[in-house]
Amino acid sequence: MHVKKGDTVVVISGKDKGKKGKVLQSIPKENRVIVEGVNIITKHQKPNQQMQQGGIINREAPIHVSNVMIFDKKANQGVRVGYKSLTNGDKVRVSRKTGEVLD
Repeated sequence: MHVKKGDTVVVISGKDKGKKGKVLQSIPKENRVIVEGVNIITKHQKPNQQMQQGGIINREAPIHVSNVMIFDKKANQGVRVGYKSLTNGDKVRVSRKTGEVLD
């Protein structure tokens, strides 16, 4: 997957198109990510040990990884991701637009 936990991403399609947020969790087996403040759903929660009150809660639902792009601060927009091997053998992600190393 081209995104990982902690990345800042921008949504490129769907009802939340244009929103930016931080990746809270990545789910590689399903090719999905959970982004902060994006794809909010309402969930009816029964009372339990952790949540004595219960009720209706709002939370983020996973979205497909193809609907997000990594946000590059230098380009000030979403960019495609490439990979590059450094001389010491490390593999890093680079911006296709600026050529700068992401992270």
